[in-house]
Amino acid sequence: MSGLLGDTHAIALLLFAGFLSNEVWRVLGLVIGGGIDEGSEFLIWVRAVAAAILAGVIAQILISPPGALATVPDIVRYGAAAVGFGVYLATRKSVFAGVVAGEIVVLAGKWWMG
Repeated sequence: MSGLLGDTHAIALLLFAGFLSNEVWRVLGLVIGGGIDEGSEFLIWVRAVAAAILAGVIAQILISPPGALATVPDIVRYGAAAVGFGVYLATRKSVFAGVVAGEIVVLAGKWWMG
């Protein structure tokens, strides 16, 4: 019974620390940002900065992959990025479809190339 109580405590802690503390900022952002014009220069700049940061992270992962991804050959990683981007464009900018396609290429390439 004590194992179950320990698990309950850990789940409650995760909910409080992970979900509730994050949710406060999300609601605050919704309240504050609700009246901001989506076409404003500031939000265009914010989207551009977010895209640049994401591109930098993707480039870093491709060039210097962490963990198990380091065992995947370079050609497979670069090919997966190209296929994922192509599928993203072909599916009217569906991020989900692009990510799934890239994952399939990585898994298939790792399996095929060893």
